[in-house]
Parts: sequence; C-alpha cells; structure tokens
Amino acid sequence: MHLVPADRAGRRAIDGHRVCDAVAAIGEPGHVRAWADRFSLLADAKRLALLLALHRTEPLAVSDLALATGMNDPAASQALRLLRAAGVVEREKDGRVVRYRVVDAEVRGLLAHCAAAEAGG
Repeated sequence: MHLVPADRAGRRAIDGHRVCDAVAAIGEPGHVRAWADRFSLLADAKRLALLLALHRTEPLAVSDLALATGMNDPAASQALRLLRAAGVVEREKDGRVVRYRVVDAEVRGLLAHCAAAEAGG
C-alpha cells in the first residue's frame, strides 16, 4: 500500500492494491477541491440555467439571460458576478451592454454533457 499517506499507513486494508488504485484515482487534494468548487457552482439551479443558456448561445447580455432563465436582472447579475469571480465566465462590455460567455474548459465540457443528456433523454 505504497500510495496510502503516512498518517493512514497503519490502518487495516482488505484489498490493499485496490486502496492504492483508489488513492491514485482521487489524486491531489487541491485538484479534488477545485472540482468540488466547480460542482458547488453548478449545484444552484439558477446558476446552472445561466450557464446552460450561455453554452448554447454565448455571448448573451445580462438582461437577455435574466429573461431566458426567469430571473430578475439584479439576481442574474449577482450570479454572473460569482461565476466571473470563479473564472467560469468572462464579460464583454459594448457600451452599456454587458455580455457573458463561458471560458472554463472543464465547465464547458460538463455543460456539453448536460446538454447531450437532455437531448438524448
């Protein structure tokens, strides 16, 4: 059980080789934390709706996103601010109009999977 961290090395294992495979599959804690953070952003139905809309139509203005998702403009803006702070979306200003697009490649892949699952089922 060479991959088990030292603080857990003395614990009993039933299938030690599978434990090593599991540790390898989990990977670095920072990587796991980054994915957990992404999933927490997607766990909110309104944020996910915004991202799905952007995935299909980007770039899209805040007021248009609010209309498409049934949110009011301030709520959509707040959700987009959170997504922008997390590096998931970027904004483009055109005078007074602000449009957003998805820039996180991993989130884009998850959205494509969601859209494909919806289309297929």
